[in-house]
Amino acid sequence: MPPHTAPKNAEEPLGVSCRTIFISDVHLGTRGCQAEALLSFLRHYHCEYLYLVGDILDLWQLKRRWYWPTAHNTVVQKILRLARHGVQVRYVRGNHDPVFEMLSDLVPVEGERILLGDIQIVDSCVHETADGRRLWVIHGDQFDVTMRYAPWLTRLGDHGYTLLLFINRRYQWAVRRIGLHSRWSLSATIKRRVKQAVQFIGDYEQVLAQACRREGYEGVICGHIHHAEIKEIEGILYHNDGDWVESCTALVEHATGRLELVHWDGESQVSPH
Repeated sequence: MPPHTAPKNAEEPLGVSCRTIFISDVHLGTRGCQAEALLSFLRHYHCEYLYLVGDILDLWQLKRRWYWPTAHNTVVQKILRLARHGVQVRYVRGNHDPVFEMLSDLVPVEGERILLGDIQIVDSCVHETADGRRLWVIHGDQFDVTMRYAPWLTRLGDHGYTLLLFINRRYQWAVRRIGLHSRWSLSATIKRRVKQAVQFIGDYEQVLAQACRREGYEGVICGHIHHAEIKEIEGILYHNDGDWVESCTALVEHATGRLELVHWDGESQVSPH
């Protein structure tokens, strides 16, 4: 575990220093977003590089119904403040936040990058770890077969997923009312147990690993499917940093180049179930 360090300013508590943080699928603008937990995590972990690996905003949901509480705005302000104070922030486009297309006519463009203040916005990029490995950073929706060939099915699935999250929020509220605490997630449980969902995750991981090999990288860091994982697939390092809707997970690179999945319970790191 990296040593504890003093905060950069008096407002932040003591935390953990690391080299890089990767987060994705925050879905700001939705009721399922666990913005308070993410804020707690970002105040605890201090990094040199921050990768936002897609779906940080959820423009699909915001177009249907505007939902933007104070905590969601605070997350945005926190990320902007980190960039102003020297953290190198890269924002990788996701399917729910097509910011590249939205901003390309409004802000400076350098090659395949958009510069939004101190933040670079890209479709994908390469991260070199402290021990010299070149990892492809991409949201991953491009390798979701249902999105490419049956977008209507994706939209249908999105509505069903939203319903599951609503039911799960009601369950969590009821549990808290009787004085208990539970991290159980209905939608996550379904994804783990339903055969078709397990097959989809496996296919997604294989396709992305094959694409990574074709591109000539040693590994890939992605999001999109809300399933945190670190594994090796036929010699390719596969890392999915999970989400901040159900699992509250991030991928952290330590000073040595070691990559670790951090599961956050809103106040501290917890062991994965």
